[in-house]
Amino acid sequence: MGSVGGVPSDQEITQHHESQPPPGEDPWIVAPTPYRIEVREYDDRWPADFELVAGRIAEALGDAVLELHHVGSTSVPGLAAKPIIDVDLVVADPADETAYVPALESAGFVHVVREPWWHEHRLLKGDAPHTNLHVFGPGCPEVVRHRMFRQWLVEHPEELELYAATKRAAAAEVNARDGGGTGMDYNLVKEPVARQIYDRMFRAQGLLP
Repeated sequence: MGSVGGVPSDQEITQHHESQPPPGEDPWIVAPTPYRIEVREYDDRWPADFELVAGRIAEALGDAVLELHHVGSTSVPGLAAKPIIDVDLVVADPADETAYVPALESAGFVHVVREPWWHEHRLLKGDAPHTNLHVFGPGCPEVVRHRMFRQWLVEHPEELELYAATKRAAAAEVNARDGGGTGMDYNLVKEPVARQIYDRMFRAQGLLP
């Protein structure tokens, strides 16, 4: 998860933690269905969509919400993105699903992924608007990385343009496959370029030599 005291170390933040499941493990609670990956131009309504989702989560969980962040491409003004609102939710213990999953399910979310090997990550999906709700624990480096990446793209238009082009190319590649693909397939295709951007960001901020 993170360092003692809830603050991840520089090493934890800069390490590209692998999310691939160990042999014999399946992260899917609800098996994914291939679909056409759509990357749209930035929509000014996305921040308001996040606020709607955030209100729904806060109402469902109350004080169990330790942090709640709009992350991913829909959080970056001007960036092309899949029209899905990505949210990072931090709770006291993601492994204690009884403390938050039933309440979120009552609010309309569906629990689809469980990845205890990757920061105890859980993923729930919601509709109206389409939402990927990522659940992590205190001090998780991935939450820090997401917020850093968003700010880096906001402040560096050339990186934003590179990432947008990468996203469009990844969508085209996955959509050209027989039977289509999933969001995870799309993420794997664009991951090498995303990690190059992360590494440039870390070096510029003195976290890597």
